[in-house]
Amino acid sequence: MHMADALVVPAVAATMYACSAVAGGYSVRRVRLENDSKKIPVMGVMGAFVFAAQMINFTIPGTGSSGHLCGGMLLSALLGPYAGFLAMIGVLLIQCLLFADGGLLALGCNVWNMAFYGCFIGALCIWKPMMRRGASKGKIIGASILGCVLTLQLGAFSVVLETWASGITELPFRTFVAAMQPIHLAIGLVEGLITAAVLCFVREARPELLWGVEEEQGGRFSFKKTLAVLGILTILIGGGLSLFASANPDGLEWSMEKVAGTAELDAAGSVYEKAAGIQEATALLPDYGFKNSGSLAGTSFSGIVGAVIVVLVCVGGCYLFKFFKKNMKHE
Repeated sequence: MHMADALVVPAVAATMYACSAVAGGYSVRRVRLENDSKKIPVMGVMGAFVFAAQMINFTIPGTGSSGHLCGGMLLSALLGPYAGFLAMIGVLLIQCLLFADGGLLALGCNVWNMAFYGCFIGALCIWKPMMRRGASKGKIIGASILGCVLTLQLGAFSVVLETWASGITELPFRTFVAAMQPIHLAIGLVEGLITAAVLCFVREARPELLWGVEEEQGGRFSFKKTLAVLGILTILIGGGLSLFASANPDGLEWSMEKVAGTAELDAAGSVYEKAAGIQEATALLPDYGFKNSGSLAGTSFSGIVGAVIVVLVCVGGCYLFKFFKKNMKHE
């Protein structure tokens, strides 16, 4: 669901940057009030996991479309809405700058559409109330599916609203929303199942890692071993499974092709040119591969290197901005 710059005008882009910045600033403030520095390695590992998982586009049968994990619901179920949102910003920022996935001008929109709903609506309105009296497998599966479906529907509708507010005539509101919502319903169902599988593993391995759950101790693995397993899965997904990603267009591209006949629209203006110039300079691995090369090695390299960089950004950001300064003072 990564939006390209051509889908938004500068005024809408600036508005969504401001909205995302307010949510980010509030999240920083709330995270600084927390006293659990164990969230630092979890932010790094799970941020990298979401990055790697997003590289795998899964086919939506009978549609010619594909989808990928957004990850906001997954991150917030482990980190809470505020730390989860900040981790998602790190993922989307790396995708935008290093891999040219999503436009730089549209980054504020992508943060809002892909991170805000999953981390805030999904966590606070779905996950937390359902986990208040404990986290059974059934409740985890139900909350994951309901949360992912709802938040993807909200994200897809926001894309439509942003293109409508931008006056993109190639994508009429009614026609575009009629294409976007059903395909993202299917994508949300698959994401819900994937999210549930990961969270059920965490419940068995280390249940106290689940956010908003009444204190549960024990589990099959230690804290470090649980993170190690998730870290190994991240490398396997980013470096191996990413090679088998569906080549079908994702839900947004598929909807654009249905409505406008193309998944790429043109945009002219100095703002677009400057944004494209910055991305061209920073995108060392555009489209998750080596420049001017279609080798599979480039995809594997991108998956592994990208995951490592996300870990560095998330963990480094925690210390740089002293997100958990209260706890770190006592360590």
